[in-house]
Amino acid sequence: MAELAGIKALNTQKNRLLIAIDGTAGAGKTTIGQMLSARLNLNYLDTGAMYRAVTLLALQKGVSLAPPDEAGLTELARTLNFVSRNATPEEAVDQRQYTVLVDGRDVSEDLRSPVVEKWVSVVAAVPRVRSELVERQREISLNAPGGIIMMGRDIGSVVLPGADLKIYLDASPEVRAKRRSKQSTDKTQEEARQNLEKRDRVDSQRAVAPLVVADGAVVIHTDHLTREQVMEQVEAVLAPLLVK
Repeated sequence: MAELAGIKALNTQKNRLLIAIDGTAGAGKTTIGQMLSARLNLNYLDTGAMYRAVTLLALQKGVSLAPPDEAGLTELARTLNFVSRNATPEEAVDQRQYTVLVDGRDVSEDLRSPVVEKWVSVVAAVPRVRSELVERQREISLNAPGGIIMMGRDIGSVVLPGADLKIYLDASPEVRAKRRSKQSTDKTQEEARQNLEKRDRVDSQRAVAPLVVADGAVVIHTDHLTREQVMEQVEAVLAPLLVK
C-alpha cells in the first residue's frame, strides 16, 4: 500500500515514530498493535502484560494484595525481569498473542489466569508501581529502533504524551466480552463481561493515570468492524504524518 510505504519512509527520516494505542480491555488494542507492527516494521509492547507480571509475582511470593503492600509491590516492579516477544507458531496454538518471559520463564499462560485478572487492577492502581513501570516503558520506547507501537490504558495520556499518533479503541461490553471469552479462562461470556466491566470501573476511577481518552487521540469504535476495517481507519489517520 502506497500510504504505508510513505510512512515507512517517514520513519526512516525522523528515526522515531511513536504510536500510542489506548482503550478498554477487549477492544482490539493488541491485535491492531501487532498488525501495525508487521506493516510498519516497528516493535510493539502491550504494557498491560507488565502489570500482570507484577501481579503474578506478588501472588507467587506472597506479597499482600488485600490490602496492597505498596512497598512490596513497588519493589517487584522495580526489579521486574520482563521480556515480551512475538509468539512462535508452536506457542500460538494456545491463542496467545505474544510470549512473556519473567526471570527467563514463560509465564504467558499464567498472566491470563482468573486470579491475575482479579487482582491486576489493584496492582495497577498503586502509584509507585505505575511510576516504576512507566519509567521502564519510556526506556523501552527510547531504545526501540525506529520507535515503537505501545498499547495500554495510559499511553497517550501519561507514558508517551508526545506520541506522533494516538489511537483510542473502544467497543461495547457485550462485544468485548465475546472476544475476551475466546482468549481468557473465563468460563462464560457473561463472566467475561462482568470482569471487563469491573476492570473498566476500577481503571477509570483510580487516582493515578486513570483510563481516559488522551488529548488529540482518534477514537475508533470497533463493535461492527473487522480487524482489517479498523486498520483501514488507522492507516487513514496515519496518512497526514507523511512527509510532503
